[in-house]
Amino acid sequence: MQFRSAQLSMRFIVPLALVLALFGYFAIPWMESLTVRWFVRDLDTRSQLVSSTLQQPLLNYLEDNDSARINDAFNRAIQDERLFALAYCDPSGALRYRTDTYPDSLGCRQGAEGEAANPVVRLPQGPVHVSSRTLTQDGVAAGSLVLVQDMSFIERRSEDTQKYIIGLFVVLAGAISLITVLIAHLSWHGWLNGVREMLRGELSPRPPGPMPPEIAPLASELRALLSEYNRELQGSGVESQPWGADTLKTLLNQDLAGDEILVVSNREPYIHVNTPNGVKVQRPASGLVTAVEAVMRACSGTWIAHGAGSADRATVDANDHVRVPPEHPSYTLRRVWLSKEEEQGYYYGFANEGLWPLCHIAHVRPVFRSSDWAEYVKVNQRFADAVIAEARSDNPVVLVQDYHFALLPRMVRAVLPKATIITFWHIPWPNPESFGICPWREEILDGMLGSTILGFHTPFHRKNFLDTVDRYLETRIENEASTVSYGNELTQVKPYPISIAWPQPGPDECDVAACRAQVRQALALPEDQLLGIGVDRLDYTKGIVERFQAVERMLELHPDMVGKFTFVQIAAPTRSSLDEYQNFEARVRALAQRINQRFSSGSYLPIILKTEHHEQDQLRAYFRASEVCSVTSLHDGMNLVAKEFIASRDDEQGVLILSQFTGAARELHEALIVNPYHIEEGAEALYRALRMPQDEQRERMRSMRVRVRDFNVYRWAGRMLQDAARLRQRERVRSRINTLSQNRVRKGEA
Repeated sequence: MQFRSAQLSMRFIVPLALVLALFGYFAIPWMESLTVRWFVRDLDTRSQLVSSTLQQPLLNYLEDNDSARINDAFNRAIQDERLFALAYCDPSGALRYRTDTYPDSLGCRQGAEGEAANPVVRLPQGPVHVSSRTLTQDGVAAGSLVLVQDMSFIERRSEDTQKYIIGLFVVLAGAISLITVLIAHLSWHGWLNGVREMLRGELSPRPPGPMPPEIAPLASELRALLSEYNRELQGSGVESQPWGADTLKTLLNQDLAGDEILVVSNREPYIHVNTPNGVKVQRPASGLVTAVEAVMRACSGTWIAHGAGSADRATVDANDHVRVPPEHPSYTLRRVWLSKEEEQGYYYGFANEGLWPLCHIAHVRPVFRSSDWAEYVKVNQRFADAVIAEARSDNPVVLVQDYHFALLPRMVRAVLPKATIITFWHIPWPNPESFGICPWREEILDGMLGSTILGFHTPFHRKNFLDTVDRYLETRIENEASTVSYGNELTQVKPYPISIAWPQPGPDECDVAACRAQVRQALALPEDQLLGIGVDRLDYTKGIVERFQAVERMLELHPDMVGKFTFVQIAAPTRSSLDEYQNFEARVRALAQRINQRFSSGSYLPIILKTEHHEQDQLRAYFRASEVCSVTSLHDGMNLVAKEFIASRDDEQGVLILSQFTGAARELHEALIVNPYHIEEGAEALYRALRMPQDEQRERMRSMRVRVRDFNVYRWAGRMLQDAARLRQRERVRSRINTLSQNRVRKGEA
């Protein structure tokens, strides 16, 4: 390892040393020449100063013809160590006076010529600087003074300078090499750490931040390679293929031998309601329904859910069954009936006033009542009885959906011990300290561990669950295999990020341009109006208030967007009987009204709030017509709205703003990831999205569409069913071995 590190360092040091050596080869002579010119210029100035000082006394001595004083003045002058010799030439050019050190070879004319050409003259004694200064008296030339200055000190200084420069280059080369190698190693380690984080699957509780710059250029390619590797690692021949409804059917027939599928959820996929025009079928606003319904269409089977529609009882048969979807029936919906008291205690009480705020970091205090818990236990038992009644064998595959049925797996296991129970927890799982608030924490964990497979959206939620189990139950946890041994039963706990069914465009679907025009016309907006869209249930965890505040702040910071941008918020009412939700709805309406009053002009409203149910095709039209989709949940297990927006944009345009506290943020890295609590950050992300160039939109959207298309809901369900098939096969082998062992024991006793 050290040898490889040294090799890596030499790759930087050797080229750098060669470049610096080449630079020094040309730089040092140039520096030497420049230094000599500076010194020569200095000597010229000094010669002028000396001649100016001697001129007047010398002229006086010449007038008196006083040779002794002239020689004495010359000798005193050359006592300066740098002034080597002096001489006086008369106007005719004859050398009249000179010091003993004056070279014979210079004469008079040579000195004058040397000044005109090159003041540096090389003598046997070494280089000297020769300059000739004309002496004038009353405007008449009285001869010239020749000054010869020693330049040996310049050579000595030049040699010293050369040594210093070479030393400087050596030190500089060493320093630059060390810095370069250090930066290279840090960059390399940063790159490795970035890749390592991707390989770990973001297990740390740190929310996803900006992509490390070392791996940003290769992020998409790395994710694609990791995804492909994951498919190959996990897969059989079916797993490695593109996933669709047919692939899931093949898996069900091959790996599960056509075993029946039973789905249990509180919310039903189709609701029958009475209207003045007769019975109408509605699809509820639920990510769970969106995902699981596509799986049921592919697998058939029975979906067991609470019948809450006003016409639900009138549309079922004697066994409370109805075939759905209405247009092309492919599976059976079994409805379970609840009284008002049961629904209030089980659904509105324990599930949504207790577990929902407990599992979401939205700063709403959970409420736990013993009466609600009693109803929760009773309703879970009723649904478990429905599962047992619907099972046609002793080993059905049961898909239990969400936090409404934490106790059901154990209840079903007690009657159908061979059943394969797959429980998927659609919301986040809190840390052990937070979950410890629940008075019935051990009972809930015990019920969930009746599952064969327990799934969460993210590795972080899975880790929180394992830590919670380790804190409150006596279990054996195998972290490497991600299993929990409890009561002689094994539960596999894994992350299964949920997704959507990749949509196929309908024959009547309009193109993006037509959708833009139709939606703007329906909203009475100009054709060039910029549009943002938000689609949520009217829930305090969805960050609708923070989203509106970001819109307001964006209009404050960028007043040029006032009148040009409109945000449409579709918020389907939910749990309206609870005080917390009533207060939240009132707060949302008041905030939208205040912002509209502040920025409205004429018919313009910056926020259009639609608190009503919308069908899937209507939402798809809004997605296709908008420039930006904002998903700013304060805490969310996954959030499928983000993926639905991406799937709808076959034009590869549009920008997704995504909260860092959603499970989707761990997959859709090309979205603009924001902290919804940071209003300024949300505002700037919104403005950036509206101003983003089309090329950048296309690159981001194309990458996200590939991921959502490949990792669709069929792959999500298929992975769980494949794991279930492996566990069922293992159980069959173990059961057969136990049977053979018992038979041998009996034969031995006989």
